Amino acid sequence: MLLITLVFAVLMILGMPVAFATGIAGFIFFMTTSGMPMSIGVQKVASMSQSFPLLAVPFFVLAGHLMNESGITARLLKVAMISVGWMSGGLAQVAIVLSTLMGGVSGSAVADAAMEARILGPTMVAKGYGKGYSAAAIAVGSLITATIPPSIGLILYGFVGNVSIGRLFLAGIIPGILMMVVLMVTAYLIAKKRKYVVADVERPTFKALALACWDAKWALLFPVALVLAIRGGLFTPSEVGSAAVVYALVIGFLAHRELTIEKVWRCFGQATSDVGLIMLIILMSGMVGYAVIYLQAPQQLASWMLAGITDPNIIVLVILLFLLLAGLALESTVMVLLLTPIFVPIITQIGMDPIHFGILMMSIVTLGGMTWPSGSAMFAVCSLMNVSIEEYSIESIPFIAAIVGLIAVLLFVPDLVLWLPRVAFG
Repeated sequence: MLLITLVFAVLMILGMPVAFATGIAGFIFFMTTSGMPMSIGVQKVASMSQSFPLLAVPFFVLAGHLMNESGITARLLKVAMISVGWMSGGLAQVAIVLSTLMGGVSGSAVADAAMEARILGPTMVAKGYGKGYSAAAIAVGSLITATIPPSIGLILYGFVGNVSIGRLFLAGIIPGILMMVVLMVTAYLIAKKRKYVVADVERPTFKALALACWDAKWALLFPVALVLAIRGGLFTPSEVGSAAVVYALVIGFLAHRELTIEKVWRCFGQATSDVGLIMLIILMSGMVGYAVIYLQAPQQLASWMLAGITDPNIIVLVILLFLLLAGLALESTVMVLLLTPIFVPIITQIGMDPIHFGILMMSIVTLGGMTWPSGSAMFAVCSLMNVSIEEYSIESIPFIAAIVGLIAVLLFVPDLVLWLPRVAFG
């Protein structure tokens, strides 16, 4: 296992794409293990694609692109602007609320952060908001998208860890809303101190908010319909993904009348690129996953990391700390695919619900995308808004601290995560 880790780390440092670094590390395991046929490695690559639940990934990715092109984003932005734009730090509040609303549409934190950096970033800076503050609110706020269903990360965690994706979707709703609240409070306190207020803005009337919500009703209805469809047994998570594509096409063409054949073609191109990247990583991780099980890495890592620790909460805390540190260097998709098979058996053994752990794990590993040195969301936002990494890093500290504090609360108060799945599924 040490050789695989070393090869993977060296290749990543040299700048090799994650999928190829993972694949080469996996092949080296089969080349250096006596009595291990190379054909098994090839079979493991192929077998990773033979999964019905995995169909949810390309369907939801395509649905997200279609919904962005169908006018849904503009309508959700209007709802966010009217509802919270009048507060101190109003545009930062809009970014955070929009991430929550977009979580039910796109499922991708990086895509959400990049979109908001293009739409809201220039306006925030023009209105006198600090560049670093604006970038931090947008980037860290996009973390909510990875928790609110349909999160691509939760689908992958459920697929690899053999955990109910429907329960994971329900479990992410309350933590996602709590993330929105703590980030809004953080943004408000900073903005209040710095007097970040948009001039001449009045509190919205109920009528104005109701009209905006009605205009965005199809977008707001989608996550609700998604959860109800899974809970009612009408669709599996994979089938809901395909239904989401049909839903986006119907809304775009018939309800909003903003979708065109040209836009649909562009969406297919963007989705093909995204899915190809994700699937290549998933396929290559099959060999490493097999090596992890064959070498009994979960048992060895558990005995090394958790020696002398008996409190289950402290064990999980140590694991989450490890994930936080690893997330500084690795992309969240890779973390989920490689580490879920290692940690799910450990937390199951100590009696923790894998649904509870999945929400905590996804929050932690996605948070790595908002931090130095390899955060994809951080780099996307900083490059689009022309913000230095140093300025962003300093301004993001209060937001990241608020999220870490919330994750600690979710760890020690599991009912905040598990209440909704228990009510729905028993």
